[in-house]
Amino acid sequence: MGVIDLRGAVSKILVLCLAFVAFTAVHWLSEQAIVAVGALLTARLVPIYRVEVPKKQMAISFDAMWGADYTDELLRILRENGVKTTFFLGGYWVEKYPEYVKKIAAAGHEIGNHSYSHPHLNSLSTAAIRQELQRNHSNIKTLIGTDPFLFRPPFGEYNNKVIEVAKELGYYTIQWSIDSLDWRDVSAGFIVDRVLSQAGPGEIVLMHNNGKHTAAAVAQFLPELKKRGFEIVPISELIYRDGFYIESHSGTQRPTRVAPDRGSAPIPMREGVRQ
Repeated sequence: MGVIDLRGAVSKILVLCLAFVAFTAVHWLSEQAIVAVGALLTARLVPIYRVEVPKKQMAISFDAMWGADYTDELLRILRENGVKTTFFLGGYWVEKYPEYVKKIAAAGHEIGNHSYSHPHLNSLSTAAIRQELQRNHSNIKTLIGTDPFLFRPPFGEYNNKVIEVAKELGYYTIQWSIDSLDWRDVSAGFIVDRVLSQAGPGEIVLMHNNGKHTAAAVAQFLPELKKRGFEIVPISELIYRDGFYIESHSGTQRPTRVAPDRGSAPIPMREGVRQ
């Protein structure tokens, strides 16, 4: 074999070796990227959006951060329908309407924490998040004598830091699966149709105590839900306190049997978040 042929053969071998090394490197990096992304998704915490329940139960919740004009009417309607619900109260509201905080609790409804000043918690430090929850917690406990343990993050915004701080303070972080959109001042009929069309076992409805047409809508859909066989319960009676997992792709809280792979995609933010 001539010198030129030998050089050509060596060159081809080197090219093949370099191609193999490049292919191996790209494949390895791709695998590492997939593993890294999977780890991130697996580690992402999510709150409770809805609950897998054995009975035909669902929960109606009310956020309170502005105004109390319709609260008496709302409490009357709930009482006449024999329904107990959950109110998530913001700190400013608690300080402005302490008598309503007591009135809501005295009526048998449970009270959850909606932060003190309703900030974008994702942008705050761990210490600031803790202060938001603790300050409102203290005010609520002073008024009603019990410790709230349900927390709804303002605007429905959350990240691992928010959920971890809430958990450290003894809170279950609660979102919703049905947004009534009552804060948009839509008609009572619109709210009724929206809630009834999405009603199902384990669903959690988001409403607001001072929505212009909220009370009227509640007065209409509660009898219909009962007619359909639903029992409306406070969120604390819907969720599992222990022995559960939360699906990362749906936010569904399920009792622990054989927990599936947690590495599924994160759930999107629900539409129309305000409170």
